[in-house]
Amino acid sequence: MSTDRYQSPLVSRYASPEMAWNFSDDRKFSTWRKLWLELARAEQQLGLDIRDDQLAAMEAHLDDIDYARAAEEERKRRHDVMAHVHTFAAVAPEAAPIIHLGATSCYVTDNSELLMLRDGLDILIPKCARVIDRLAGFAKQWKDHPTLGFTHFQPAQLTTVGKRACLWLQDLLMDLRNLERARDDLRFRGVKGTTGTQASFLTLFDGDHDKVESLDALVTKAFGFAKSYPVTGQTYSRKVDCDLLSVLGSLGASAHKIATDWRLLAHLKEVEEPFEKDQIGSSAMAYKRNPMRAERCCALSRHLMALVANAQNTAATQWMERTLDDSANRRISLPEAFLAADIVLGILQNVCEGMVVYPAVIARRVREELPFMATENVIMAMVKHGGDRQDVHEKIRVLSQEAAAVVKQEGGDNDLVQRIRDDAFFAPIHAQLDTLLDPATFIGRAPQQVERFLEQEVTPALQPYTAVLQGSADLRV
Repeated sequence: MSTDRYQSPLVSRYASPEMAWNFSDDRKFSTWRKLWLELARAEQQLGLDIRDDQLAAMEAHLDDIDYARAAEEERKRRHDVMAHVHTFAAVAPEAAPIIHLGATSCYVTDNSELLMLRDGLDILIPKCARVIDRLAGFAKQWKDHPTLGFTHFQPAQLTTVGKRACLWLQDLLMDLRNLERARDDLRFRGVKGTTGTQASFLTLFDGDHDKVESLDALVTKAFGFAKSYPVTGQTYSRKVDCDLLSVLGSLGASAHKIATDWRLLAHLKEVEEPFEKDQIGSSAMAYKRNPMRAERCCALSRHLMALVANAQNTAATQWMERTLDDSANRRISLPEAFLAADIVLGILQNVCEGMVVYPAVIARRVREELPFMATENVIMAMVKHGGDRQDVHEKIRVLSQEAAAVVKQEGGDNDLVQRIRDDAFFAPIHAQLDTLLDPATFIGRAPQQVERFLEQEVTPALQPYTAVLQGSADLRV
């Protein structure tokens, strides 16, 4: 690794090998050569004078790219595509006359990008499914474990640890569906010419429209796409990038919310992300166990979400059939969006596979807050034993405020239950207090909701991915 120049941390620190390769120069420029080869092959099939030895020469040099020569050619010509045309022709001279025949630069640039976007989605979709699978297992394990709910990050009615996980799961299911739809909707640019009119190819085939359409279809099929975009300018519409990055940005929003919840729960010491034997939480405070995975997830999710506006601005500012101010921007925004999404999913899976829950801490917090929440139950129980609701309410109000003062002003424990036990007024229900304060009676249908959600929503969504759900997610740093 070079240490004398900047390299994106997305690749040098965090990215998976498969996503880093997907947007690598080797992938990009070998794909250009494959595109030139398949174009020539289809042109030959449709009757142009292209020899088998020319195709063989091209096929023999799809991957041996002389990057030094290509860089020199680009310095001289100020054109990256033509630089690689000349570099390819240098190792396949017999094919030089037919490399890039009839094509414009966007034939290789746009089509190769669409291939990388498609394959990037094919990398992300199984990873999203794995996160859902791991989180579903967590939800099932903790489906009926009472925990304090929070609204406004203030104590609220009880839920369960598993039910809360289903809130995260529901967002990720939406993301999975969005990724699937984006993958299904993606098309090839195909063979469209300089401004999308296919004029150069119509000339090559002496005005034969059927052959031009067949050329487009043959090349599109050769790269595994069912369809190409029926109309383009010089480029495929940048609305495609806009929509696709919106899907990835939405995934980033889900991941940021989930990881933020983990960070808040870590602060409460209820839940903790994996913490390895030799891991250091702080260079100064040796006792610390910072939620660095969740924090990294939030940081990269924020970058991912910010890239959505980038794509929107690019789509909005394309003039007529195209303008080149999209090019330099997209070299950065498209790969970085996929790299960030890939890393975020890896972090989510890693945390879900090693999440630690602390039931004793959860139970203590429930005990601290439940007496206040149980006051309505106490009132109703007293009324059933003949008490006057208004008298009971006033008694509970006074005792509750006394207990709250102990908690807030003295830093003591919530002693409301003990105050009720010690007050003869509540003698008719003293024997019922343990039942009235059982946390399991405050969680409503949370366990049943978890079971129903996993059965009806999660299991069917994961069914297509059964064969790719194995494997753990290890972080590089």
